[in-house]
Amino acid sequence: MALQFEQVIKELPPIWPDDLLPEIREHNRRNPTSIVVLDDDPTGTQTVYGVPVLTSWDQRALIAEFERNTPLFYILTNSRALAEERAAKLAGEIGENILAASRRAERAFEVVSRSDSTLRGHFPAEVDALAVSLGAEGAVRVIIPFFEEGGRYTLNDTHYVREGDQLIPAGETAFAADPVFGYTNSDLKEWIEEKTGGRISADFVASVSITDIRERGPGPVADVLGKCACGGVCIVNAADYRDLEVVTMGLLRAGQQDNRFIYRTAASFVRSRAGLGPRKLLTAAELIGPADAGGLIVVGSHVPKSSDQLANLLENADSMGIEVDVERVLGGSKEVEKSRMADSAGSALEAGRDVVIYTSRRLITGASRGESLQIAERISQTLVDIVASLSVRPRYILAKGGITSSDVATKALGLIRAEVLGQILPGVPVWRCGAESKFPGMAYIVFPGNVGPTDAITKIVQAFKTAENH
Repeated sequence: MALQFEQVIKELPPIWPDDLLPEIREHNRRNPTSIVVLDDDPTGTQTVYGVPVLTSWDQRALIAEFERNTPLFYILTNSRALAEERAAKLAGEIGENILAASRRAERAFEVVSRSDSTLRGHFPAEVDALAVSLGAEGAVRVIIPFFEEGGRYTLNDTHYVREGDQLIPAGETAFAADPVFGYTNSDLKEWIEEKTGGRISADFVASVSITDIRERGPGPVADVLGKCACGGVCIVNAADYRDLEVVTMGLLRAGQQDNRFIYRTAASFVRSRAGLGPRKLLTAAELIGPADAGGLIVVGSHVPKSSDQLANLLENADSMGIEVDVERVLGGSKEVEKSRMADSAGSALEAGRDVVIYTSRRLITGASRGESLQIAERISQTLVDIVASLSVRPRYILAKGGITSSDVATKALGLIRAEVLGQILPGVPVWRCGAESKFPGMAYIVFPGNVGPTDAITKIVQAFKTAENH
């Protein structure tokens, strides 16, 4: 049942009165540790800034970060685009490399498995494989899907998605009908039972409540966490960043008592765990590249929000739209389509015009989860090939959707190490492309499929236009 957002928030207890970020930073200073975030698509950098993103997880790359004493870095796994078995195997491989690299560099670490705030992803397979590879089978799985920037709240153990002035139970949204990661339960305890096939009963899932957080504080929260069963699961309720600060301090205190945790969270927790405060949004003027070419927007996401944003962009921005006909691509006309669209895009960009390359909006799925992922992979590869063949450097690139933005970054642009500059809109990160990439130093906007109002992309494109004219 939908709830009225303002009324629900008003009826909650007041947030914990103390700013805990200084205490978290002091703990991090006294206990040097690298927080390693395994991100199942590139949108998880949507709350942080001034941190690196790696697209390689070989031991040499990891040792380099540990030897730099990097306090926080991301590894882009793109595992949400993989079948479950492959995703679990990859998580295990990365975990083994992290453990070996940390020993070589003599650097302590913590691992966060960052995934979707609307509960889509390979849970529990990825987290279990990661725990085994790290020798942490007995670690408590801490589940924190709260994501303020995207309007995701967990209250009374139920996860909600904000739509306008309403909070909709996650299991009643379009995200729960995902052909690969669908689910029915909004109560996180029941969701865990559903996702584990009954292996973990809802009755055996622990919970940190809003009352624990706001009325009792970090010490009692640490007690709740410390009493979790070995290898058990604990969900965290949250409706404000201050809630996450209290939980973070509770986790740090519980960890000092030899409790071990492995995290499955949305993006907001990472910012709190790292002790990062908010920062102002980036402006187009800070990011704009050489003014000769147009900007490139690539849209692959098919969630309703993305389609609405695309329609608004095509209607209101002075840009050239190039549609990738998915049926023709899947029907064998891919090479002809790619050549035609790449030529058109290159000519328009060179003339200084913005270009929107987007997939046709009819969602085509397979008979199984595996087939659906294979179809998505073929479509994404077409977008990649078009971008990879461009000889004109765009003023910037905006990629819409997790799989799309990951594939464009790694396969089309050849990114190995990028820097997260910040966010251009709440929940929309911007990376600076590394020196090794196709377009070094270019601003790359990673736009999640399920974030932002209808005119969000349009506003970004128009902001770059305004900056160019000044």
